[in-house]
Amino acid sequence: MNNDLKIAKSIQLKPITEIAEQYNITDHIEQYGKYKAKIDLDIMNQDKPDGKLILVTAISPTPAGEGKTTTTVSLGMGLSEIGKNTVIALREPSLGPVMGIKGGAAGGGYAQVLPMEDLNLHFTGDMHAITAANNTICALVDNHIYQGNEMDIDPNKVVFKRCVDVNDRNLRDITIGQGSKFNGIERNDGFNITVASEIMAILCLATSYEDLKNRIANIIVGYTPADVAVRVKDLAIEGAITMLLKDALKPNLVQTTENTAAVVHGGPFANIAHGCNSIIATKTALKMGDYVVTEAGFGADLGAEKFFNIKCREGNLNPEAVVIVATIRALKMHGGVAKDDLQAENVEALAKGVENLAKHIDSVTKFGVPYVVSLNHFVFDTDAEVEFLMNWCKENNHPAAVAKGWAEGGKGTVELAKLVVETIENKPSDFKPLYERGQSFEEKAVIIAKNIYGARGVIFTEEAKQQLQTIKDLGYGDYLVCMAKTPASLSDDPTLIGRPTDFDITVREVRISAGAGFIVCLTGNVLTMPGLPKKPAALNMDLTPEGEIVGLF
Repeated sequence: MNNDLKIAKSIQLKPITEIAEQYNITDHIEQYGKYKAKIDLDIMNQDKPDGKLILVTAISPTPAGEGKTTTTVSLGMGLSEIGKNTVIALREPSLGPVMGIKGGAAGGGYAQVLPMEDLNLHFTGDMHAITAANNTICALVDNHIYQGNEMDIDPNKVVFKRCVDVNDRNLRDITIGQGSKFNGIERNDGFNITVASEIMAILCLATSYEDLKNRIANIIVGYTPADVAVRVKDLAIEGAITMLLKDALKPNLVQTTENTAAVVHGGPFANIAHGCNSIIATKTALKMGDYVVTEAGFGADLGAEKFFNIKCREGNLNPEAVVIVATIRALKMHGGVAKDDLQAENVEALAKGVENLAKHIDSVTKFGVPYVVSLNHFVFDTDAEVEFLMNWCKENNHPAAVAKGWAEGGKGTVELAKLVVETIENKPSDFKPLYERGQSFEEKAVIIAKNIYGARGVIFTEEAKQQLQTIKDLGYGDYLVCMAKTPASLSDDPTLIGRPTDFDITVREVRISAGAGFIVCLTGNVLTMPGLPKKPAALNMDLTPEGEIVGLF
């Protein structure tokens, strides 16, 4: 079978104006070439009922792959296949994974969002705008210090970092302003990857230009020697930064391999950020379609938890159903099988690894939203393995369907689509976040650790305790929690696969994202600037003399 790139190139795309016409938004788009467009912000504020919101999440990811985005895209197409007016809402890919090891975020096989080359590379420039806005703040802060430092910012207490949308470990800890005094004030600094930046989080949580400006204004850039917070608004630069994001705030319209509309916007990682596409994109999609399928990054312990506790709360969203993606391959890895041995039938390992799925199902039920299990089918799955997993779901009263979207597109997820519609119609959602905003920050963290991870509790290092106290003293004690944790395990130790027990979550560092409205807890060895592997995917990429991209996937 052809690879993703060849399949993508074989698809005859419709002009984006035709896709817009299908959803009655022709007069509300701004074209970026033939197959991409920006959607006006007024669509999300239309006086019409919202569609039904469906979240796609997954088990803890493994190197074997789970196909969450592929399932999201194919489920959207499957709903279209059974006559439902459907829109897909996704995050934008980051160049970090594209050039590194994970790959892009456009789905796969015959369940892709197109044009996939554009989507995975520069798209409509949103990532660059976010990077520019972030780094402009940094430049203006350092210039303020250099030009007399009226706000008395302590150079050693500047907390707002520069960013770049590639994995570059050499930029984690650097020194800037070296050499001549004309090069600025020398100080220690570092970079985040763009998708972990506070500007990215703010863009994805903002609901208007005014809200965007207010959130940017509240960003803390540093502190005085007496630990008084200095914000963007103290430097009077929030207007300029908001201006740089004027077009980036508008969601992007593209299409799937079967011409279902896809609204793609924002791209925070779920392991080091809040892991969901923008509130604006989701609200826009809810006005366009009767059913909206969206996803959240990594497993339900990360992306889904933040989708429910942060995004839905901030955006006043009410999800109707959750689809939990699992694969035989990944569950066997959680059962102890090495990646090289996954093609061999191993029901015993599957029976052990299924406990990871059981925990994610348990976690999702705590939010009061009905769920469906989707078995993303791979060609090497044996009949005995599929039978075991489907029987396990049946015996435990977990509604489940086999999905073959990668190989068959929308037709391969008709059964799943019908099950999702049936679930929505027969099991009303009683959604509620897991914790109350007024609870103490420590209580919120413990609630997440115990209920979602299955941990005994949370341990804050002395450094984290001091940082948290400073944040509370600034008046941010009621902020939401954004846990930065390894995606490979329910714990903060990536080697503990399956369903670990008898463990604690250790918070080593706490950071305030005052503009985003949450506090980030860094656990384990998770980093906000990833590194590249020994043989990055970029080694296989090229551009032919005819201008054709090869080796992207």
